[in-house]
Amino acid sequence: MTTSTRGASSVPAVLVLEDGRAFRGRAYGAVGETFGEAVFSTGMTGYQETLTDPSYHRQVVVMTAPHVGNTGVNDEDPESQRIWVSGYVVRDPARRPSNWRSQRSLDEELERQGVVGISGIDTRALTRHLRERGAMRVGIFSGDAVADDATLLARVKEAPEMVGADLSAEVATKETYVVPAIGTKKFTVAAIDLGIKGMTPHRMAERGIEVHVLPATATLDEVYAVEPDGVFFSNGPGDPATADHPVSVMQGVLERKTPLFGICFGNQILGRALGFGTYKLKYGHRGINQPVQDRTTGKVEVTAHNHGFAVDAPLDKVSDTKFGRAEVSHVCLNDQVVEGLQLLDQPAFSVQYHPEAAAGPHDAAYLFDRFVSLMEGQRA
Repeated sequence: MTTSTRGASSVPAVLVLEDGRAFRGRAYGAVGETFGEAVFSTGMTGYQETLTDPSYHRQVVVMTAPHVGNTGVNDEDPESQRIWVSGYVVRDPARRPSNWRSQRSLDEELERQGVVGISGIDTRALTRHLRERGAMRVGIFSGDAVADDATLLARVKEAPEMVGADLSAEVATKETYVVPAIGTKKFTVAAIDLGIKGMTPHRMAERGIEVHVLPATATLDEVYAVEPDGVFFSNGPGDPATADHPVSVMQGVLERKTPLFGICFGNQILGRALGFGTYKLKYGHRGINQPVQDRTTGKVEVTAHNHGFAVDAPLDKVSDTKFGRAEVSHVCLNDQVVEGLQLLDQPAFSVQYHPEAAAGPHDAAYLFDRFVSLMEGQRA
């Protein structure tokens, strides 16, 4: 990615997809060029959470909501220390933010962090194109980076693909840190950071859990050095087929029958640990309005998603694994994609979505209580 910091609102920009389709608009945020996987997010609110979610590393996010930036940016709502998206695409940016918590505008924050974006394009047409053709590589070019379409297309095709990408170590913490329990400490959890969001350990801390956040490269011995009552595997970017080390660590946790909870990438890691395969979705699930059924209760939840891969596990039967019986616990009602797994003979479960959603919805917050119940049961 290359950037400059000139005023961007009147600077021409072009977005080029790897299949050759191009969209012309105006620079938004930093001026320069960037590459990534083009994906769309259907959320109408919570863009600051999206931007700072490490799971969006190396992705160019297209916002389907037409008007973006109304509430500006503040320093309280980021889910990590920086913006992780590699590019940002909006149709109609707010002329000025209007919110009592706003400290600066969204385009100022994008420019400050060197994130190249584009505005003024038909995001509805772009989203429909991605739904029909699938997520694909993309480049955004503005200012001096703009060239003829053939040259830009060749540069897009040189960018790496998401399939086969091993990215979790690039976004995870390098050093272990501790998030203390709020109030009385009840449990200790070792959380493997594969791209964790700040709200996740906070949700556990609210329930009396002291959370030790460990790097993605943590070994099984390092996990158990904190004497955990439970182990958590976080969300994160990349292809789960490359995550051999986290899979190996999780298998060690399962062998010890320690209560285990995984979300998003952690769900895919559990799938692999149990012997299931994973595959890339055509265009993925991203946004805060995805309907999921908890098959253990029959309840339908509106949930927050950000995943381009899924677990290939049978929906209609209980599977035998080396760690006991396993079943699909949650399913997406839009397309029947596996959205959760649970073991029936030991305390381990996972979901594909984000129960910690900072901007909402909060339908799935009970899953942290379910994790607490597993640890209470194990202690008893």
